[in-house]
Amino acid sequence: MEYFTLARVLHVLAVVLWIGGVAMVTTVIIPAVKQMKSKEEQIETFEKIEGRFALQAKITTLITGISGFYMVYALNAWNRFLEPRYWWFHTMVLVWVLFTVVLYILEPFVLHKLFKKYATKNPEKTFNFMHKAHWVLLLLSLITIFGAVAGCHGWFFF
Repeated sequence: MEYFTLARVLHVLAVVLWIGGVAMVTTVIIPAVKQMKSKEEQIETFEKIEGRFALQAKITTLITGISGFYMVYALNAWNRFLEPRYWWFHTMVLVWVLFTVVLYILEPFVLHKLFKKYATKNPEKTFNFMHKAHWVLLLLSLITIFGAVAGCHGWFFF
């Protein structure tokens, strides 16, 4: 198997695990946690699940970034960032940067402490805000996946 094919396979697998996990957290886990009766149970359950997923997300975003960069390099496709019809290249980078900053910088150094502080004071408001933020990230990710798959198969919107 050539390196480019391996990079594409790893890229797709990593995106499936990463964004699939985001979808699970957004559509199943957060709504289930919000239904729990005690704030202590909500916080403890969410932190256990999210903490385990954070490791998976860190690994898969790293694989996604390395494989994506390699494919752009191997194809010498840098000029696609200058063409509007390849808009999903920009959104792939945007989504990747957003999640990478959150996972590697904001979550461990800022968001974890803020979550504990605000979830203890007002869990309903905190989980509602977090749920909305997850929905925004998930929808942006799904739009990006849609555009990337369509564009890779010649379906351009411009």
